[in-house]
Amino acid sequence: MPADETPAEQEARAKETCLRLLTDRARTVKELRDALLRKEIPEDVADRVLGRFDEVGLLDDQAFAEQWVRSRHRHRGLGKRAIAQELQRKGVARETADEALAEVDDDSERERARELVTRRLRSLPIGSREERQSSARKLVGMLARKGYGPGVAYGVVKEEIAAAGADADEMGEPPPDE
Repeated sequence: MPADETPAEQEARAKETCLRLLTDRARTVKELRDALLRKEIPEDVADRVLGRFDEVGLLDDQAFAEQWVRSRHRHRGLGKRAIAQELQRKGVARETADEALAEVDDDSERERARELVTRRLRSLPIGSREERQSSARKLVGMLARKGYGPGVAYGVVKEEIAAAGADADEMGEPPPDE
């Protein structure tokens, strides 16, 4: 920050920064506040600019969360747990995140997990028992990293291995979802 910058110049620089960031994609209030503080915009100026942006409807954490949930679930195949963690890191309030995550019902989450497993299973061997067990571990691990609970991950993998014509009974029972 230039030492001789007036409060009006600081505010103009803060507005410019926010508008530039918002042209890329929707942002949370926390993301913008952090960006302004990194640019050495004083907190009172940042609060004033963000307050004004909120008043005119340029900032809406609820709309951001809803859009983020749809995008991350549909395009990245993430489960509710992973999306919730991302929203938390982005500074979205827990109640706001929970409301947005309610859009993803259990059936759609399970169906998206099934799509991911079906696509990945095409490239994995399942001929022998050892291959099935190894592939099942890889698939369950993939779903866990994408934020799916153990019960969903295990159940979908078992169903898809069986649907591919292999014996999935040797996998045992799925663990309970936490």
